[in-house]
Amino acid sequence: MRMNEAQAHPQYIPGLHVICDFESSDVAKLKDAASFTVLLKELIVTYQLSSLGEIMHSFPDAGFTAVVCLTESHISIHTWPEYGRATFDVFLSNYMRVNDGHAKAITEKILQHFNAVKHTTTEIKR
Repeated sequence: MRMNEAQAHPQYIPGLHVICDFESSDVAKLKDAASFTVLLKELIVTYQLSSLGEIMHSFPDAGFTAVVCLTESHISIHTWPEYGRATFDVFLSNYMRVNDGHAKAITEKILQHFNAVKHTTTEIKR
C-alpha cells in the first residue's frame, strides 16, 4: 500500500516559542552555570526531549550563557548577575508531538530555579 502525500508529510502544527526576561536577587544562581546544566539535563529527560549538543560559557566573576540544541529546537539563556537579570527562551516544535505544555512547564522550572521575582514572558506560535 502506497502512502498518499498527507500521510507521508503530516500537517505542520506551529510550536511554542517562549521568551522570558526576569530579575532575581539570587546572584549565586545567576553565576552558577553548573547547576543550570544539571537542571537542563533533568528537564530534557523529564520531558523526553532529544539533545543534539550544548555550549556553555561562564564569564569570569560574572554570568554565563548557554544554548542547548534539541531535535525539537532549542533552549538558551544569558545571565547578568551584576544587574540581577537574565533572559532565556524555550522553543519546542510540534512536528512529532504537541510540546506546548512542555515549553510552558520548562519555563516555570527555569524561573523557579533562579528564584525569579519579576518577569515578562512572550509566547509566539511558530
